[in-house]
Order: sequence, then C-alpha cells, then structure tokens
Amino acid sequence: MFGFGENVIKFGTVARGILLLAIYLSTSAVTFTQPLSLKGQLWGNILYGNDPPAGHSSFVTDLGYIPMLSLSRDLSINRFVDLEWSYRMEYRMYDEDIVFGSKPYRLWLRYSSDQMEARLGLQKISFGPAMVLRSLAWFDTIDPKDPTGQTDAVKAFRLRLFPTSSLALWLWSINNDQDTLSYGGRAELSTSIGEWGLTYHQDPTELGQSVGQFPIFLSGQHQRIAFDYRYDGYFGFWFEGVGIFADNKQDVELNRFALFTLGVDYTIPVGSGLLIMAETMKISGSSILADSSSEQTYTALMASLPINMLHQLMFIAQIDWENSHIYNYLRWSVTYDHFSLNFIFSISPRRCDYNIEKEYLPKTVAGFGTGLQFMLIYNH
Repeated sequence: MFGFGENVIKFGTVARGILLLAIYLSTSAVTFTQPLSLKGQLWGNILYGNDPPAGHSSFVTDLGYIPMLSLSRDLSINRFVDLEWSYRMEYRMYDEDIVFGSKPYRLWLRYSSDQMEARLGLQKISFGPAMVLRSLAWFDTIDPKDPTGQTDAVKAFRLRLFPTSSLALWLWSINNDQDTLSYGGRAELSTSIGEWGLTYHQDPTELGQSVGQFPIFLSGQHQRIAFDYRYDGYFGFWFEGVGIFADNKQDVELNRFALFTLGVDYTIPVGSGLLIMAETMKISGSSILADSSSEQTYTALMASLPINMLHQLMFIAQIDWENSHIYNYLRWSVTYDHFSLNFIFSISPRRCDYNIEKEYLPKTVAGFGTGLQFMLIYNH
C-alpha cells in the first residue's frame, strides 16, 4: 500500500498514473522549450582484492546502466510540473557466475512553485550536514567513496514549504516493503550564524530493520528525533545529534540509541585548494528493560585536492575505535567532459581480523584486505 495519512493508494496505481502523465506531457511537449530530456549513466568496474572468501575469485567485474527520462511542463511563470523515471540495470561477473539485476531507480512526479514543492513516488530523501559519518542517513545510502554518486530511493510523498527565504518545512510519508506507512517532518532555519535543522520521524513497523548506515538494529516500532547545525565561515563546523526510541518489549535487545557526530573542515591554500575534513561519531545503545548497553566510536579523515581541471585526488580514512579497525581509501579521478576514469586503492581489515566466523562474513571480495579498482563512468 502507498499513501499519505488515511488516503492509502496502491503504489502500482500511482506508478501507472505517473506514466500516463508522462505520455500526456510528451505529446504536448512541442509547445515548450526542452521539456523532454533523456540522460543516463553507464559504468564499468573491475575490482581485485587479495582477501576473497574461501574458494572464490579475487576479481569482480561489473557493468551497469541507468537510463533517465525527465519531462516538464510550465503551468505559469512560477509554477510547473515535472517527472523523472529511471531504471537500474547491472551485470556482475564473480567467479564463473554472471548475475543480472535490475530494479526501478526513480519514478516520481513533482509540482513546484515559489513557496512549495510536492513530490510523489520513488525518490531520494536526504538531509543533514555530515559528509562521511552521517547520523541522519535515514533514507539514503549516499557514500562519498562511490564515484557514481548513486543512492537508494524510497516510495514516498514529500512536501516542502518555504514560508520565508530563511525557513523551510518538510513533511513526508514513506511506504516500506511491508506496506507499512511511516511519517515525519523537518524544519530548516538559515541565520547569520549558521543553518539549523530539527527532524522527527515515526515508524510503526513491527519487523526488524536496520537504521542508517551503522550497526543499529530495531525489532519494533520506534521514533527518531534529531537536531543538526552547520556553520560556514573561516572554517566549517557541523553537528548532528540523534535519539532513537524503540517500543519493543524484548528485554534482551537494545531499544534506546543516541548518535552524535561532530565535524570540521578547512581549505588550505595549496594549488587549487586542499580540503581537509575530520568527523567523529559516537553511538550509545541501552535497554530500559535490561542492564545492557553498548558504545561505539568512529572517526573519519578526508583530504581532497583538485590538481587541475581534469585530475583530482581524494583520501578517506575511517577508524573503528571499538574494534581497532582502520579503513583506507585513495582515489585518483580523471574527468573528460562526460567521461570519468577512477583509479582506487584501498586497505581494509582482513577477514581474520573480525571476531566473526568467516562463514558469516559477506561473500564478497570488496571491503576486505587490499583492493585495487578501476571504474569508467560515462554520463550523457
């Protein structure tokens, strides 16, 4: 089921409605300036890792393509409707197996004016100032180490209101794979001393689910509340604080979590500007029904240097203090118009460094030991 409030609609019905509107917009497109756009992203990837699962190859090859169709129509000077459709297709060759996967990537319809934006369908919902250790990565999978910039989407209705030039209000309703409707909102305020954000989300899902990009697992309905702040001046500074409160009654599980992320960045006048960034996140978990708790601390360091108009270097180091693990990532990117060449070198903990039986670790070569990767991206 898909909907907002008590008005519940089958998502398939919504998708068919969006496609019918696309046909209408395309047939009447001749009266507008460039209302129809066809874009896409094609990528090829070869990865070598020196710590593959037992009995598996050290090489993985990927080939993927995302076509994207967008249509728009002006309703008046300050009002328009547009939609976007895209589909993700990927071939992966690992050992002697060739696996083909495909799924919808985006399918949304939007109405926009000076003071509001309403968007319905499969879409990206992302917010928060953090770059790597993102406490507010609730509905996206953005990873700065991914050269494609891709992220998963959610089936949602999102409304954004702009009462003044310094205030923005968000409202959303999200449908998950179990046809359970969750909802929330966010307020953003821009002032002379920084940008402020306050976010709330309630999820009645009873089944277990992971929250965000870190090891937080909940087995019952829960609420999330967050406060964030960003300052841009001589240096950049940001903060994200999140509280997660689950209603599950199983006293063997953690049902209260607090996440705090602090970050700072500064551009050193070297060449075109060397950006250095540091973030630290702390995750505290506890149970109101049992004497159990946990604490985890992570640190991320990033340096990014544009060498010239074509070449760029990026280095990211992530430290897991609890497990004494360090993850290193170095990327050299070369961009020619629509093409991007990416050479990636990474050093991660080996499989034997984890306190987990090897058969329970992911059956992939990525993220373990030393890795070499080449990725070609073509955006048209």
